[in-house]
Amino acid sequence: MTVPIVIVGGGPVGATLALLLAQQGLPVSLLEARKLTDAYQESRALALSFGSRRVLEKVGVWDALANSATAINSIHVSQKGSLGRSWLQAADLQQEALGYVLSYGDLSRALYQALQQQTSVNCLFGASAEYIEHNAEQATVRYTQLAKEVTLNSPLVVLADGGRSLNAVAGLTRETKEYGHDALISMVDAELAHGNMAFERFTEHGPLALLPNGKTAFSLVWTGKTDYVAQLMALSDADFLKAFHQQFGDRLGQFLTVGKRMRFPLKLSQLKTKDVVHLVVIGNAAQTMHPVAGQGFNVGLRDAVALAASIAACSPANYGDSTMLQTYQSSRQADTKGGLLFTDFLVNIFSNDILGLPALRSSGLALFDVIKPIKRHLLRKMSFGK
Repeated sequence: MTVPIVIVGGGPVGATLALLLAQQGLPVSLLEARKLTDAYQESRALALSFGSRRVLEKVGVWDALANSATAINSIHVSQKGSLGRSWLQAADLQQEALGYVLSYGDLSRALYQALQQQTSVNCLFGASAEYIEHNAEQATVRYTQLAKEVTLNSPLVVLADGGRSLNAVAGLTRETKEYGHDALISMVDAELAHGNMAFERFTEHGPLALLPNGKTAFSLVWTGKTDYVAQLMALSDADFLKAFHQQFGDRLGQFLTVGKRMRFPLKLSQLKTKDVVHLVVIGNAAQTMHPVAGQGFNVGLRDAVALAASIAACSPANYGDSTMLQTYQSSRQADTKGGLLFTDFLVNIFSNDILGLPALRSSGLALFDVIKPIKRHLLRKMSFGK
């Protein structure tokens, strides 16, 4: 079968792109390997920028999410063992919030329910892409659904989100920087209320973040060298909470409970394309960032917005041609490169204890807190990209 646009990957970025295209009345086939309701149970927390809220408003799903999303009204940034700190506030940008925290499951449910109302989107759940290729005329996707193999030809195939189908695609190569660090993620309850404040704490082992999630709980992201995180994973809950309190400090009183702990390796990667037409890659499939600044998912949503605009600006006869794809890539270059460089800079500068550097970092945080134009510029970049 030949279809106008195929999106491989029905995670939040791919699903958002499908809704953006549906608003233009464009027919889309969306392939998602999981069953329809599988993603609903996933409790993993996502950090949304204020700009990402605007995107979700645009596709008509924010109202369904507002009650389950926890606002981040301020962010406290500090370094263990120093007095330097910075405080970022929504009021600095005259916004009601800097961002929001919500679960992957809640977002997936809202997006999929909206997609069910779109007659121009053919949602294929349980459809696992097995093979993807492209040539000068079209791209081809072969997928399996209910033990049946189906082949789709399209002038434009979009690989979204995880990108597990990338390895054998000609013209796509990935540049990867391994940090040798892992991220530990969990949920913790603190003695004191969070007041919609998030915390970014830089320690000698690596950065850790607490994101308000619900009325009293925080989503925890604690990064460090692989061996160090392995030790944290092996601790009892009581010993883990003691170790965490030692690194974080007394701002929230004692930490009372910790949920299930999970870990995953950290890396910085970016996809490189050469002579590729009729195929475009967005979201985590295109770039993977360290979670220190919470930018990865938000950059992916901005990919979807920019690609939808590029598609709208050309005729169906030009879908996926070199001019259209070069226009899209050019529109995303500054934002993507800026996000990659910014997160890599934070990891390098705050995970290094060269003599004199901790004192310099402390002074830098204190100085950043009082230079309002620089602070506003950073907040706008984190909220809306370049």
